Amino acid sequence: MVTTPGLVRWVPLLFVPLWSTGFIGAKYALPYIEPFTLLMIRMYLTLGVFLLLIGLYRSRWPGLWGAANSMVAGALIHGAYLGGVFAAIKAGMAAGLAALLVGLQPLLTAFIAWAWSGQRITGVQALGLVAGLLGVALVLLPGELHGRVFAFPPVAFAFISIALLGISLGTLYQKRYCGGIELLTGTFCQYSAAALIMTFLSFSFETREIQWTVPLLSALLWLVFGLSLTAVLLLMLMIRHGESTKVASYFYLTPPVTAVFAWLLFGETLAPSGILGIGITALGVYLVVKSPRWRSC
Repeated sequence: MVTTPGLVRWVPLLFVPLWSTGFIGAKYALPYIEPFTLLMIRMYLTLGVFLLLIGLYRSRWPGLWGAANSMVAGALIHGAYLGGVFAAIKAGMAAGLAALLVGLQPLLTAFIAWAWSGQRITGVQALGLVAGLLGVALVLLPGELHGRVFAFPPVAFAFISIALLGISLGTLYQKRYCGGIELLTGTFCQYSAAALIMTFLSFSFETREIQWTVPLLSALLWLVFGLSLTAVLLLMLMIRHGESTKVASYFYLTPPVTAVFAWLLFGETLAPSGILGIGITALGVYLVVKSPRWRSC
């Protein structure tokens, strides 16, 4: 698949709203199906779509080492991230809050990249890290909760933490070890790893009972074609053509976009302190990833 720098420049404008709808799709589907079962079905459907595209474009398959690296990236980006997000929402976390917490990815990615490369964090970056964490704390203050949007069991926070760590490590791993692999076949290998993980989790911890409804089918189709196909290919394209921390910076736009979707569709609301917290978090991420001295590993 051939791309041009001019085209890549506009990719984030499409990626951000698409990526944000993943949380909404989960919210629609999970009342009728368990999270790992949903993701298992989604992965196998996605693999079928990618096989058709690989045959159509005659994409070159990676070697054994390249396939293994892609599967590691897939286990992190799709297995840990998607599994954690969907499990957290199923456990009772609001879609808007799930988006906010995994929206801390740029902060965590910057920190991991700094630790990985051994380069110093500037004073501006340190200020951004503190501001981002303070913003999240402001959103989560128990006394400022509004409409119990942020009331959730501790296990949901554990799930979303796994998701945050998975997407942060996964984007760095993808950038460092999978840059020379063709997008279609590399992403197919990623989804293969995720499919195996979700199959194991579904058969180990869930009943696999499904209520086939129109909302579930609609959400599943969107998750496959809108997210697993379109949004993920856009993400892989951005990672390939940009620095890891610069790509990660786009994720801080996800929480406010998701919050708008959640408000329109589910009536989820934020107290004024929560809105202020989102703004402070976004400012913190901006300070970290936009520092002129920062370089990705």
